[in-house]
Amino acid sequence: MDIVGFLKSQFICHLLICYIFIASGLIINFIQLFTLILWPINKQLFRRINCRLAYCISSQMVMLLEWWSGTDCTLYTDPESYHKYGKENAIVILNHNFEIDFLCGWNFCERFGVLGSSKVLAKKELSYMPIIGWMWYFLEIVFCKRKWEEDRKTVMQKLLNLRDYPENFWFLIHCEGTRFTEQKHQISMQVAEDKGLPKLKYHLLPRTKGFAVTVQCLRNVVSAVYDSTLNFRNNENPTLLGVLNGKKYHADLRIPLEEVPEDEQECSTWLHKLYQEKDAFQEKYYQTGTYPAVPIVPPRRPWTLLNWLFWALLLLYPLFKLLINMINSGSSLTLASFAFVIVMASVGVRWMIGVTEIDKGSTYGNNDNKEKQK
Repeated sequence: MDIVGFLKSQFICHLLICYIFIASGLIINFIQLFTLILWPINKQLFRRINCRLAYCISSQMVMLLEWWSGTDCTLYTDPESYHKYGKENAIVILNHNFEIDFLCGWNFCERFGVLGSSKVLAKKELSYMPIIGWMWYFLEIVFCKRKWEEDRKTVMQKLLNLRDYPENFWFLIHCEGTRFTEQKHQISMQVAEDKGLPKLKYHLLPRTKGFAVTVQCLRNVVSAVYDSTLNFRNNENPTLLGVLNGKKYHADLRIPLEEVPEDEQECSTWLHKLYQEKDAFQEKYYQTGTYPAVPIVPPRRPWTLLNWLFWALLLLYPLFKLLINMINSGSSLTLASFAFVIVMASVGVRWMIGVTEIDKGSTYGNNDNKEKQK
């Protein structure tokens, strides 16, 4: 292992990276709190400021993937459509098979300049998570409880509020509702059999109601739906912990533009057909290791790295100064307190990483009674 690779795998480096992320994230969350006074005065200014503040947080995660891990991200798409990416609002359908699929989605948002304004349909529990969850609150992210009867009105209102959003945005949506596991797949395919729907090999059945409402509410706002299918070469099993260790992955993403019918039932039928096509593309990818489209590597922008370096310079100096003063004090209680803080920070970071792990993920879609797909 080379010296750089060795350093990337060291716990002290991970701790410093996480310290910068947590400290800067809480500072930004605090600043976001004060921007609330702008909402009744100038809503659009509030939104523009929070797009930039959110970028300061999410770009640190993308920096890990792009610059720390050095992961290669290749896009397979129609060259004629390529110039539109980032210059129009779009709904992006993502498969949900990998622990870092959200991070790869953010990576492509960054490369097309819409990371700070990107939206998601997220579970309500994430809104309580410090830093990212609180950041999403100020970005007007659409949170749901995954109970459609309770969610429909709230989701529609949140989506309608985005009609006058001042920045170009991508609305990222996992139509399967939860991350793929073999157990969830078996349950999902039993539902497909009960409903007379074609079975899928590599995806769960899409939940059509949330997608249909998203399209309905944003129809006059978004210009297209991008059907994106993410895979990793050489049977790589990417994890956020692997990225933190500096492990390099090779991501391939396919994005064509799609047109969606207006009628809810036709939209539902369209989405099921789309997932059958996604399954076929997945099969082809496993056979050939590539997609049937032109490979393009979107240029990597320097802003994620510059943003991280800014926060590192701002926050590491007072940390090292504090540490030197504590060591010079010679107080056992002070040193013990510092060690305790380090341990608690490590536990907190490991918990945040655990949120992305498949084996510790949501049990949604995994219920024994095989609830009907929404």
